[in-house]
Amino acid sequence: SLAAVEGAILLVDATQGVQAQTVANLYLAIEQGLTIVPVLNKIDLPNADIPKITEEICKLTDCTPEEVVAVSGKTGKNVDTLLQAIIDRVPPPTDSKHKPLRALIFDSYFDEYRGIVAQIRVVDGTLKAGDSVTLMFTDKKTEVLEVGYYEPKMIKTDILEAGEIGYFVTGLKDIKDCRVGDTVATQLVEPLRGYQEVKPMVFAGLFAKEGDEYPRLREGIEKLKLNDAALSYEPEHSQALGFGFRCGFLGLLHLEVIQERLLREFDLDLIVTVPSVAYRVTQTDGTTTTIYSPQALPSQDRIASVEEPIMTVDIFSPKAYLGGIMQLVSQKRGEYLTTEYLDDNIAVLHYRVPLTSLLVDFYDKLKSISSGYASLNYDFYQYKSADIVRLDVLIADDKVEALSSIVYEDEAFAVGKKIVNSLKETMPRQQFVLKIQAAIGGKVIAAERISALRKDVTAKLYGGDYTRKRKLLEKQKKGKKKMMAMGTGKVDIPPEAFMAVLKK
Repeated sequence: SLAAVEGAILLVDATQGVQAQTVANLYLAIEQGLTIVPVLNKIDLPNADIPKITEEICKLTDCTPEEVVAVSGKTGKNVDTLLQAIIDRVPPPTDSKHKPLRALIFDSYFDEYRGIVAQIRVVDGTLKAGDSVTLMFTDKKTEVLEVGYYEPKMIKTDILEAGEIGYFVTGLKDIKDCRVGDTVATQLVEPLRGYQEVKPMVFAGLFAKEGDEYPRLREGIEKLKLNDAALSYEPEHSQALGFGFRCGFLGLLHLEVIQERLLREFDLDLIVTVPSVAYRVTQTDGTTTTIYSPQALPSQDRIASVEEPIMTVDIFSPKAYLGGIMQLVSQKRGEYLTTEYLDDNIAVLHYRVPLTSLLVDFYDKLKSISSGYASLNYDFYQYKSADIVRLDVLIADDKVEALSSIVYEDEAFAVGKKIVNSLKETMPRQQFVLKIQAAIGGKVIAAERISALRKDVTAKLYGGDYTRKRKLLEKQKKGKKKMMAMGTGKVDIPPEAFMAVLKK
């Protein structure tokens, strides 16, 4: 979207101040060379601190207080001033309508009757109904069925010219043919710099709670992929959860947004497995592969080195909470860089933290420590070598692939102990003693036993010598040993046991 415009409004809440996500998006807009119009919103609220937040915005954007437009969306105060500021400050698009057509797709959605409708910014040339166009990245040719613009509803028009933003009806039915960031052209031209394949950083399994909803889940993910270029997915089968998808996301917020959209737009109740990250593994034969799940990690004797993604983390927080936040990040293997102060109260902590440490509960703990005031943003920095191992879970001496996980070597014992304890509580008792073990390679690091169900074989006896009773108990003991030795001691693992380990 930022690639499709000349300017952007930096909207800051007068009661909340500058947040980490706001700054991240501001830097993206500055990288695109956009004109920034700083705006302070919600000035009508009694707890709005206009002078303080204005000073924060000025420090962030190097502007003067006079350039910050203070508005209220609720009462409409100064909205006309904002509209005039956009006209005065944002430069108009260049007049290039005589050049060959180049248009950027910045969003798209699927219409049941008309196929894919692409939202575009015409950079060069003109576009009208009946034109034959090519989508350059997918190399798909189609005829333009209709063009128009938004006001804010769709208004049909005859032609879209250079500098205009609107839509065109492609008539395409296959979702994969129209990609966000692609260039629309009528002849061979230089593609626009909008297309950049985004690399997912966080991976999680999405499964429908009801097995028969798998087709609806597939359809829902395909439709979300249409206007979300960053989402990637592939089919996955889990022993406990059935059929689902292994999805790649930009981060945890992206995962939560997709989960919420599938719930609201497609009424899908989902199970989400614990998120994992992409590791780069160099094997002893010199080959390098990227792995997304513990099952793909080679055995320890074939690994030369493993690299994990490290993120640059910015944490915005009031000064009063810095001590607790620093303690939390150090527990999560964070490497401290610098601290900077936006004003007398707000500080920004800069760290480098392994992505895997941010995944499960980091954000919740950060909010808890800071009474909800801290905000977080992170970006990929680089891959760095790490001491990680694959932790396998064995139940009745059988390795359960679905329960394997990737952990730091120095944390393996604690994680293994936690897993075997949770399985001990959820696994049903069997006719024989059930061994639950956590192992790295061939070395068991944590173990628990569930005692056997014992049938009372002596119930039919009455009176007589104790040796008769002893004889029956010994016979039962031999039977249980034989059951385990012959492999009849195979165990069905209930879904609750999987969920105890897998579920977020």
